[in-house]
Amino acid sequence: MEVKKILLTEDEMPRQWYNIAADMPTPLQPPLHPGTGQPIGPEDLAPIFPMNLIEQEVSTERWIDIPEPVLEVLSIWRPAPLVRAYALEKALDTPAKIYYKNESYSPPGSHKPNTAVAQAYFNKIAGTKRITTETGAGQWGSALSFAGAMFGIEIVVWMVKISYQQKPYRRLMMNTWGATCYASPSTQTEAGRKILEKDPDTPGSLGIAISEAVEAAVSDENSKYALGSVLNHVMTHQTIIGLEAQKQFEKVGDYPDIVIGCAGGGSNFAGLSFPFARDKIFGKDIKIIAVEPTSCPTMTRGPFAYDFGDTVQMTPLLPMHTLGHDFIPAPIHAGGLRYHGMAPMVSQLILDGIIEPRAVHQLETFEAGVTFARTEGIIAAPETNHAIAAVIQEAKKAKEEGKEKVILFNMSGHGLVDMAAYDAYFSGKLHDYELPEEEIERALRAIEPLPKPKVAAK
Repeated sequence: MEVKKILLTEDEMPRQWYNIAADMPTPLQPPLHPGTGQPIGPEDLAPIFPMNLIEQEVSTERWIDIPEPVLEVLSIWRPAPLVRAYALEKALDTPAKIYYKNESYSPPGSHKPNTAVAQAYFNKIAGTKRITTETGAGQWGSALSFAGAMFGIEIVVWMVKISYQQKPYRRLMMNTWGATCYASPSTQTEAGRKILEKDPDTPGSLGIAISEAVEAAVSDENSKYALGSVLNHVMTHQTIIGLEAQKQFEKVGDYPDIVIGCAGGGSNFAGLSFPFARDKIFGKDIKIIAVEPTSCPTMTRGPFAYDFGDTVQMTPLLPMHTLGHDFIPAPIHAGGLRYHGMAPMVSQLILDGIIEPRAVHQLETFEAGVTFARTEGIIAAPETNHAIAAVIQEAKKAKEEGKEKVILFNMSGHGLVDMAAYDAYFSGKLHDYELPEEEIERALRAIEPLPKPKVAAK
């Protein structure tokens, strides 16, 4: 029998995270203060995050030690298997070898606990009593709720309203782990009340939910805020995925030609790809693809600019690919990919040609997910289906070219609580959304007057 799963023992789990800031061809531009437009320092972030996470956010150290208590919780499901998708290869009649890192093994069913556990731990030792956050599809909210239970911290989640309605079981997962979950926009915050007054029927957005969570954090001295994607320390925590994958490829004497991940804010994509991006920076010939929805084309159609991470402009301005902080994406079922911005690290690596962005339509992603389920057996989350769609595109291209490519993608979460989305697909209720150019132009007008950074000359 051919080996399908490449496994690591717990002793082989990486003991350090990889921080790509140490190796980026172009250093990141600084975040800016939302009020002054000037570069911010660690003290400006202190009302939102504990200082130990702020230190990681601004760090340019290549390797950051993973604390033992974090490793103990991660070992509930890590190391995650690297799996050869033989049945998918056969169905596609491709010469490509397809591997996937299966992150659905975690208790919440996705990659998100890799950083949720770390953030809960660092908040705990900093004395934080309550953590507020937002969530799109509910993957992050459920992951932080799980992590909060592991370390005894109260968790309060604002969940984008359309996902709150579409995915009730993720909300119930949060409740089971002891968290409180509100549909966003909510009446719990000033930001939510203002948005509801303007548009009572809004489906919500991650930008709005972030505004509510940040407001709740800064108004309580015992609370801090946690973000599940976008920020540097989140990207760094997730690199345990790619570091494990590199060890697993060494075991079978193989190495990917193509690395693929879906990207909403960038965390699961970065987690898998950044260790391989380092290899590419230092000369390795490898193609790295970040996949997004055509309805929320942040990387493929959004400019690189300073923009707010939230709708009501409470967060620092970040240099990123963006569709504008007041952009409201179409209510697609891949709720985790409905974000107006992209992680600064991912955005800069796109500019530097290390990463290639790609957009796919909703129906193609579900077709890909069904193909994966009927070959490999796993029902993937709608977000993951975007990565699978790109894998199928690349596998077919390898067949056309007659080349044996090695393709790696991140199976970033299962879809067992996303079955309403599959029901909508099978019943013909899902549609493709092509974002009109005028909608992008309208959203981008909101970021045109933002201040330019004033950085001292070296």
